[in-house]
Amino acid sequence: MADFTIKSEEINSVNVLSVGGYLDAHTAPQLEQAFDDLLNKKKFKVVVDFENLNYISSAGLGVFMAYIETMRENGGDIKFSNLKSDVYEIFDLLGFPVLYEFFADKEEAIKKFEEQE
Repeated sequence: MADFTIKSEEINSVNVLSVGGYLDAHTAPQLEQAFDDLLNKKKFKVVVDFENLNYISSAGLGVFMAYIETMRENGGDIKFSNLKSDVYEIFDLLGFPVLYEFFADKEEAIKKFEEQE
């Protein structure tokens, strides 16, 4: 089974999900659960920190597509940070930079949320 880690922390009014390892069809339900937990707590501003993520499959990408609209409808968003170049290339090939904001680090992404308040 693929190794996948996820850690959630709240910084000011923003929730940071730090993901690591391999995000694929086997591990995507863990990420879905993390998003469901945030929705249940009415937390709609999310930064996903990819610093330790080595691989993402289409199933992993699909998780973000499934939750982005709900977050935005509730005044929030999902922003991405710290992507390794090969992981970013997958997002780029599928047109994600048109839909999502990408940042060099999580602090920059958090700051963007704070500027929008």
